[in-house]
Amino acid sequence: MPISTQEVEHRAASDAESIAWVDESDRLLGTLPRAELRERGLIGRGTYILLFNSEGELCVHRRTLSKAIYPGYWDVAAGGMVQGDETYAESAARELEEELGVSGVELTAHEQFFFDQPGNRVWCAVFSAVWDGPLELQPEEVLEARFMPVQQALDESATEPYCPDSVAALLRFLACRDNA
Repeated sequence: MPISTQEVEHRAASDAESIAWVDESDRLLGTLPRAELRERGLIGRGTYILLFNSEGELCVHRRTLSKAIYPGYWDVAAGGMVQGDETYAESAARELEEELGVSGVELTAHEQFFFDQPGNRVWCAVFSAVWDGPLELQPEEVLEARFMPVQQALDESATEPYCPDSVAALLRFLACRDNA
């Protein structure tokens, strides 16, 4: 599947975005372009929004092939990097609207954790929301989306390419919910 000119242009703009740069304790050090954070192995802030419908199914979407990390992977969370002038909550609301066209919903904040893999070092803030309306996918970032039972997504993540950071966010969310 070829990458569109629109996706290439979006990727270039995304790589140039000024992202919150933090240390291993999530203390803000400044801002850097997204591509520089990634290339230097530095830590940024990211948001992970688990979008459920009222039946408890989870929205799972497939990333475009132009994404810098995990291209073409399935993702159990909408979200992205926190810009230098945003809070985690502001970023979560912006990302949910940009990627899936969902706005005006209550975002519930959950925990924050540090995800550390080569090429993806990020302080993660986990949010959840419930939405039964239509999804409006951002074509530069999302190829397709569907709601499915949470267990189905977890089962598929064992055999299909799923974003490991968002799966980690989902597992932590489920563990906290089950222990509450």
